[in-house]
Amino acid sequence: MKKQLIFLSALLVSMTVFGQKSELKTAEKAIKANDFSSAIAAINQAESLITSADQKTKAKYYYLKSLALYQDGAAENIEEVGAAFNELINFEKESDKFKYTNEIGGLINTMVQNTASKASKDYETAVETKLPEDYVKAANGFAQVFALSPKDTTFLDNAALVYFYGKDYESSKDAYEKLLDLNYTGITTLYLATNKESGEEIAYPDKKAMDLQVKLGMAENPREEIKDSRREMIFKNLAQNYSMLEDNEKAFEIVAQGREEFPESYSLLIEEANMYYKAGDNEMFKVKLEEAISLNPTEPTLYYNVGVMNMGQGNLDEAIKFFEKAVELDPNYADAYNNIGAAIIEKAAPIIEEMNKNLSDFAKYDKLQEEQFEIYKKAIPYYEKAYEINGKNINIVQTLMGLYENLEMTDKLNDIKAVYDELKQ
Repeated sequence: MKKQLIFLSALLVSMTVFGQKSELKTAEKAIKANDFSSAIAAINQAESLITSADQKTKAKYYYLKSLALYQDGAAENIEEVGAAFNELINFEKESDKFKYTNEIGGLINTMVQNTASKASKDYETAVETKLPEDYVKAANGFAQVFALSPKDTTFLDNAALVYFYGKDYESSKDAYEKLLDLNYTGITTLYLATNKESGEEIAYPDKKAMDLQVKLGMAENPREEIKDSRREMIFKNLAQNYSMLEDNEKAFEIVAQGREEFPESYSLLIEEANMYYKAGDNEMFKVKLEEAISLNPTEPTLYYNVGVMNMGQGNLDEAIKFFEKAVELDPNYADAYNNIGAAIIEKAAPIIEEMNKNLSDFAKYDKLQEEQFEIYKKAIPYYEKAYEINGKNINIVQTLMGLYENLEMTDKLNDIKAVYDELKQ
């Protein structure tokens, strides 16, 4: 009985091997005849039998599967082709026997170059049209390059960003998360030299290629440039995607992860501040802006925005202090001058309220009005400076008209009215 069982087992194994080889031969013939649908059908038949095959048969299976999907370069599903190509390459690398890798590697390189070139052209078109669908088309191309050549993570980075431009936030999110999973940094060394004939800057794939061109006298001024890490921006962009997808909880979580890795990141801090602003939490928005000032104390817009927050909370003197710091850093900051004037005028609000309560007490009313006008006089120089910088801003012009009229500054009122009439046209 045991002999019979052994015989049956051996028979089953031989039938399996026969089935594998038969299906692979069918696939190979179909590929040579460019009958790729029949080749794929045969490959699918062999798939269930391949787990028990030897290394040589498995390698041939992966090879024929790659060629069948490749369709002599006519394949449209590039991601599927890339997966098959890399499945073969990884299998031969693990088995340390390289029969088909070089051939497949050549096909991959051709597809990478063609796909990358097309994606770059599609991106140029998208930049011109600004249409979301054109950006997504380009992003799909960059993603396909990564599918063909997973080591070229820069293309996945490009895809993530261009998907965002195309408002495909889900695809952009997935790409950025993949980059984080891969521990991608984006730190690369660029090898650059100047072409002697054209004077143009040329980028080389490696130092050896650059040095050879220099040695042959075809290029000069060789140099290496190291690109900074991209991880900080990946956290920022990923958070923006979650924010656009209205998943604020996850957006804050991503920013927190990024700030843990980059505690001194100004861009992540500003992103966090903007998220609080979008969520309607003005108090935390102001807190984060003040924190940003400690990281970047020479950025005038930070002081301006903190001033706006203080003004909204009724902290007028504090607001003026921040607006003044903004114009100290940027003497041409028209909005900051305008807001200093507005904060000063706001100080007249309680006086005006008191005046309205004393309409029949002429003496008290006149005294309060004098106080009101003294405040207006202090505001005028700031509005005039804002007008000097931005004479086309009709709101500044209208405010000056009101101030000049209240203070009976007739000559200035007539001049500014003429400007107003011209701007209205």
